[in-house]
Amino acid sequence: MHAVDKFIIYDNIEFTKKGWMNRNRILMNGEPQYFTVNLEKGSDYAMVNERKISPVFVKERRKILAKTEANYRKASFYEETFPLIKECIECSEENLFDFIYSSIVKVNRHIGIETELIISSRLPIDHSLKNKYKLWVLSEHLHIQDYINPAGGMELYGKEEFAENGMNLMFHRANLSVYPQVGANVFFPALSIVDMLMNLGKEGTHQQLKDFSLL
Repeated sequence: MHAVDKFIIYDNIEFTKKGWMNRNRILMNGEPQYFTVNLEKGSDYAMVNERKISPVFVKERRKILAKTEANYRKASFYEETFPLIKECIECSEENLFDFIYSSIVKVNRHIGIETELIISSRLPIDHSLKNKYKLWVLSEHLHIQDYINPAGGMELYGKEEFAENGMNLMFHRANLSVYPQVGANVFFPALSIVDMLMNLGKEGTHQQLKDFSLL
């Protein structure tokens, strides 16, 4: 988000089990462990914006906050960061996407990212399209010429076919520089931004987000 002017957030895509839509990792006892937003049972084909958060999460989020406090209270920027995490986790939204979006907005505000966020379902395009075809239509509607995709998309998308559709395709790869992690004997990269904020604070995290390559 920090690398672009506009960031499209897909809310009308199929929910992925064991993905990153409702879980992430933080350090607990010096090792990466998952924390999860519990969901109500739903169709395997339900969209992200159709999934509901389970009432069980009301109790579980207290455990998440307690574990976060226990494992990060000695971090350099705990006092600065924990109120933000508490506000995100205690969000009252029952819809999964609304919960996610609320956290994104809060974290962006905390760090100072002012990128325009665009929710895909609110755009008047053909939403039956998928993959690159949907990207091309979205970009045409928003008058986008430079499109940046996470580096994992290098196996999915080709620069030539995007160029044929009037788009300059680039891939974003975070350099994931090493930083001190409280309670860990070795460095664990690519954890939740919670870990980075706790150990580096707002300014340090902002600097880390500038450390990337465009391929």
